[in-house]
Amino acid sequence: MKAGLFSFILLLGSLFAFCQAPEDTTGEKQKTVYLFSGLGADASPFTNLDLPGYQKVYISWIPPLPDESLSHYAGRIKSQITVRNPYIIGLSFGGVIAVEVAKQIEVEKMVLISSARTRSDLNQVHCFFMRLGLYRIIPGALLRHTNFLTYSYFGARSEKDKKALMNLLRGTDISLFRWGLKSIAGWDNREPPERTIQIHGTADRVISYRFVHPDYSIIGGGHLMVFNKADTISKIIMNYFNDQP
Repeated sequence: MKAGLFSFILLLGSLFAFCQAPEDTTGEKQKTVYLFSGLGADASPFTNLDLPGYQKVYISWIPPLPDESLSHYAGRIKSQITVRNPYIIGLSFGGVIAVEVAKQIEVEKMVLISSARTRSDLNQVHCFFMRLGLYRIIPGALLRHTNFLTYSYFGARSEKDKKALMNLLRGTDISLFRWGLKSIAGWDNREPPERTIQIHGTADRVISYRFVHPDYSIIGGGHLMVFNKADTISKIIMNYFNDQP
């Protein structure tokens, strides 16, 4: 029972552990790709992505309004997208927001990493517990804590991975986190977005691989694979963006 509860708590924190960001200096001829990180922290998981020819612009999270829906939130946050028909990359919960944004604007191409296309990609048992409102009683300090269980849950194996995870969880915005849990529990998207590929790790424990049917499976990839398997993921993204097989 305790192990199950701890795993559930880890799930809650994980959806939001990955959007302030380092700025990329770029040339005028580069295309623009907008990156939605996991909710409430920074964009450091994208650090190792190599996307030559694309200007990376990191979406900054905004405070949610009381009882705001994901659709309404997406309608406000999309104001940060200033080019027509953008390229979009969404990570974890950021991918869910990206899906909602793509319903409201024309998107050239979109990539979802360690994320969900539709409600069926999510563990409905976890969603049920979130709808019960258990997230309200979870102490903020617990969400920012790392140990061998959180490292295993996120797939953080190396010391570099563990340090990155520790920094991500430490920066979690608790109020944003609580709103996000309430919102994801009620997410009802059933239509996969067009012009979108999904990349998922076979060892992902946060958004379990067994519920997802991705276009690209990364063998052994955990929820942090965008950071520690960035070379493989970068190649997939570049081939897709550049229409290469």
